[in-house]
Amino acid sequence: MKQNFNEMSLKELRVYVLAHQDNNEAFYACMDKLKTEGTWVTMPRLNSIDDFDNYPEFLEKIAKDGEGRV
Repeated sequence: MKQNFNEMSLKELRVYVLAHQDNNEAFYACMDKLKTEGTWVTMPRLNSIDDFDNYPEFLEKIAKDGEGRV
């Protein structure tokens, strides 16, 4: 049975992609959903882990968005 990735929530897609890592269609559907839902965070390239200290809003978003993730 073929999955309907458009009807899945982002959380459901993440779970599916992790369970079916060879399914490129599911992976790309998940990436498309991430892009359309505006969950991407962009920032300049980091040269070291210490560069994160220059972006507290990024760390804050990661901490907030990571709560309850699969």
